[in-house]
Amino acid sequence: MGQIERQATKAADATDSKGFILAARAGYIAAGLLHILIGAIALRIANGGSGSADQSGAIAQLAASPGGSILLWACFLGCCALALFMLSEAFLATKAVGGKDKLGRQLKFAGQAVVYGAIGATFGIYALGGSTSSSGSTRSVSASLMSNPAGSAFLIAIGVGAVVTGGYFIYSGATQRFRKDLKALPGGSAGKAVTVLGSVGYVAKGAALGVLGVLLVLATVRNNPEESTGIDGALKSLQEAPFGIWLLGSVAVGLICYGIFLVVRSRYQRM
Repeated sequence: MGQIERQATKAADATDSKGFILAARAGYIAAGLLHILIGAIALRIANGGSGSADQSGAIAQLAASPGGSILLWACFLGCCALALFMLSEAFLATKAVGGKDKLGRQLKFAGQAVVYGAIGATFGIYALGGSTSSSGSTRSVSASLMSNPAGSAFLIAIGVGAVVTGGYFIYSGATQRFRKDLKALPGGSAGKAVTVLGSVGYVAKGAALGVLGVLLVLATVRNNPEESTGIDGALKSLQEAPFGIWLLGSVAVGLICYGIFLVVRSRYQRM
């Protein structure tokens, strides 16, 4: 066995340890808490209140709560562990799968690693006493990329990707496809409740991602980075649609359901 193979085996053993798996499961709880807070802020906005319904707004609210600093560090470590676990799955656990299936699984796990890594980084910034603005960062990056054709094409690709991902979330929620990644759920009403939470949550998450993608594409086509405001702007834009208050409220409740589902998922996710 060569040095690369030995190092890969050691990495696989490390990510398969009980302690690491437990830390990675905590990452689902952190992501769930984040979605619950974003949904709660969006629900407050639907009821006439204010706030930033995005990662920075939710984490800032968490930081201001009792014991917020401890929670921030716990969420940071959990998300980082989950990102590393997904990265190990992308490079190590797909060896037995070949062809297009292998590439698809690698891209899936790599994408999830990036997502949870980014969430963990935001938790880390606030844990260290800093702050950030998700909407402001999105506008700044969008403005920089829109300054040249290649950057604009890249933004449009991201927007289309968000729409496709949103569609997949809606499909997964409607067909309960997400259940294939879970171990056996408890029987009776408890198992049904988890399934309902997942279905409603996935559809709401998909709707939010779809709106986000459409707004990003439109902002790029119009060369107006001010219209690229991230998930906060996407959710608030729902208010402008017919029955917008009810639509925003429904998506907000759905995001809360998705957050609760992620917390439950930490217990039943296959890892």
